[in-house]
Amino acid sequence: MGPTIGVFDSGFGGLTVLRALLPLIPGARYLYLGDTARLPYGSKSRETIARYAVSSAKFLLEQGAEHLVVACNTATALALDEIKAALPIGVTGVIEPGAAAAARGVGDGSEGHVLVLATAATVQSGAYTRAIGAHGMAVTERACPLLVPLVEEGWLDASAETAAVTAEVLRIYLASAQKDAPGATTLLLGCTHYPLLTPMIEATLDRLNYPLAMVDAAQATAEAVGAHFPRSAKGRIEGTSMHFFATDSVEKFRRLGSRFLGQGLERVELIDLGG
Repeated sequence: MGPTIGVFDSGFGGLTVLRALLPLIPGARYLYLGDTARLPYGSKSRETIARYAVSSAKFLLEQGAEHLVVACNTATALALDEIKAALPIGVTGVIEPGAAAAARGVGDGSEGHVLVLATAATVQSGAYTRAIGAHGMAVTERACPLLVPLVEEGWLDASAETAAVTAEVLRIYLASAQKDAPGATTLLLGCTHYPLLTPMIEATLDRLNYPLAMVDAAQATAEAVGAHFPRSAKGRIEGTSMHFFATDSVEKFRRLGSRFLGQGLERVELIDLGG
């Protein structure tokens, strides 16, 4: 059996990080915690977010996690230092890997200009602006508060008229961003819900004649975690196991989670982490 990797998010979006991890570290034992009883983190104070995040991280440590992935942009932006201080294991957040991937995407020595789509809480934190700016690139962040609920409602199916609503919301956000950042060269998906929107985003960029190279922070995070484990330790994919924990409705977690993971969720356990 390979390493035991804990993945934590306030809800479902972090499952896109887990989905990207599965082929990169086959044979691992994956523990995923969705703190659904206490979401959304973005509406809480920094102190409360840190308390929630640390308690979730410690739970996964107690379950045997040997490396922790903070697959939550809000927790990474506002509580990563507290999480690292509380755990004696390696911790990877989602922001720096995404920023580094955007920098690699420029790759020609130019300064580059990155457009970041994220939630309002992540944008307000300024975490991506700082991380990307450290790589010498200009940054424009765009808050897209309607996208998370649209994804969770499943309004993505091209055969359903509800998808037209999501497509129009995306067009409005990206057209506004195009006015503010006409010279952007790279689009960074700064929310773990957004990979499910990739085909729709690509189509919208094409309609707007706004050619941007897309970087998925969830995929970049998975690749950063994979770099921690040598090939010889990754085991065989047949040995991969997944155990899911939720702090609220198991049925809802199983139903919504399957959209993000791209497969059914078998072992989902309800836990109580307190207030």
